[in-house]
Amino acid sequence: MTIEFTCPNCNEVIGFANEHAGKRARCTTCGQLFIIPAKSFEKAEKTKPPEEKSEPVPGFYHAVFIDNWKLFINPKNVTGLVFATAAVCFKFFTGHVDYSWTFGGFRFQAPVGLVITLASWGCLFWFYMEMICSTATDFEELPDVDMGGLFGFIWNIIKSLSVFAIVFVIVELPGIIFIIISGRENIISNILSLAGLFFFPIAILTISVVGDTTNLLRPGYIFKPVVKAFWPYLTTFVIFASAAQFQLLTVGYGRLIGKSNFYIALHLLANLAVQALLIISMRTIGLFYRHYSCHFKW
Repeated sequence: MTIEFTCPNCNEVIGFANEHAGKRARCTTCGQLFIIPAKSFEKAEKTKPPEEKSEPVPGFYHAVFIDNWKLFINPKNVTGLVFATAAVCFKFFTGHVDYSWTFGGFRFQAPVGLVITLASWGCLFWFYMEMICSTATDFEELPDVDMGGLFGFIWNIIKSLSVFAIVFVIVELPGIIFIIISGRENIISNILSLAGLFFFPIAILTISVVGDTTNLLRPGYIFKPVVKAFWPYLTTFVIFASAAQFQLLTVGYGRLIGKSNFYIALHLLANLAVQALLIISMRTIGLFYRHYSCHFKW
């Protein structure tokens, strides 16, 4: 469930998951700090005057390289870490399972492993966006895990998979259009593709915090923060790209059948280690907004 209310300073409509009720948060429009009310449309209580967003908040690199690792020793994050671990284990052990069978001239599809893998990634993508949003609005812990019951669980999986796919297509659109027009891949299309990947972190940040896909079509909303805080953003991108690349190198249990239990355990640990790096990368994306929100038009 979502708690909807208006900012007590600028009247911007804001929404938070109900598990955040009573916590402190920040309006991403005006910077006002407030206490999230318990119910929708209740008045949010101001905690102090809105902060000016004329200058970056110092300490970005310390937060990224020092404070981020505290996530894994904070008892309050146990539920979130168990949630991410379970999703990784599900896709690791079941990604290869396929119960499809042929009867007569028909092929009956039952790709259980594919469904579980997509569901696992949907859960993780939902968790990533919640993490980016909560970090951007000053929460120091991982977000609580509440996907809203069975129907909420299914909806959030579909929504999260769709959002990541849409964002990826939007940032890669120039490269896609160039390939369609030229009819082939070449160095220009590859450069455009890499440029799209470079802007993926700020694109997913925009969707996670604002939730409005149209903002991705406004160049000033995307380019200005990157240009104004280039080195911090480059750091954010490198961490994200490294995590994504390591994820592509991991393998599931299906490719390890017949290997020793020790060898399988090492690969499972590698998958979990990469997931830890992905969590760090998503929190870093949220920290980029927290420290450089003065450069964001939204």
